[in-house]
Amino acid sequence: MIFARVIGNVVCTRKEEKLVGTKLLLVQPVDLQGQPKGNPLVGVDAVGAGEGELVLLVQGSSARQTERTEGSPVDCTLFAIVDSVEQGGKIVFRKSDDRLPSLR
Repeated sequence: MIFARVIGNVVCTRKEEKLVGTKLLLVQPVDLQGQPKGNPLVGVDAVGAGEGELVLLVQGSSARQTERTEGSPVDCTLFAIVDSVEQGGKIVFRKSDDRLPSLR
């Protein structure tokens, strides 16, 4: 599982039949401080995520194990929207609290 921030949408007027109706998002993997880590990826949105949200994603064969992506030609799926992260007994990220610097 990988933390990532949704940074945009990907629009395709034509795509593989199994992906018709699927929302594709541009995501930037991030570390626990919210800093970019690696290159942006395109992922299938299985949870209704939006721009700016912190999400969890999976790649490889795991990306095809959601109800939305089963049997589809995908390699990256957003499967969760993060509400909070606790590390060492301390909340380091809370979706509802924009004042926390971590992961923002």
